[in-house]
Amino acid sequence: QVQLVESGGGLVQAGGSLRLSCAVSGTTFLINRIDVIGWYRQAPGKQRELVADISSGGSTNYADSVKGRFTISRDNAKNTVSLQMNNLKPEDTALYYCKAVARLGISNYWGQGTQVTVSS
Repeated sequence: QVQLVESGGGLVQAGGSLRLSCAVSGTTFLINRIDVIGWYRQAPGKQRELVADISSGGSTNYADSVKGRFTISRDNAKNTVSLQMNNLKPEDTALYYCKAVARLGISNYWGQGTQVTVSS
């Protein structure tokens, strides 16, 4: 009923940039009830962690490790969320997931992930 598809991952050298996109599609009734959309990442041997999120009103949160380097943005009309990643570091290497949360936290939706690999 709601599908999230990530794109934009790839291989980049340290100090480079990538832009990830999350496209939301499905039943309009459900899509219109999505509040917060966030980017999470999981590296081998580590727990999945929040990278950044953004509410429907534009409020944002960032993990301390990415502040000043990553920027999350949202186009509500197009139902897309982007993550601009600059000054990438090898420790940013992970599988990045998009997550959408409906109002009141009733429903959660996850994408399948896109791989980001940063070489040193």
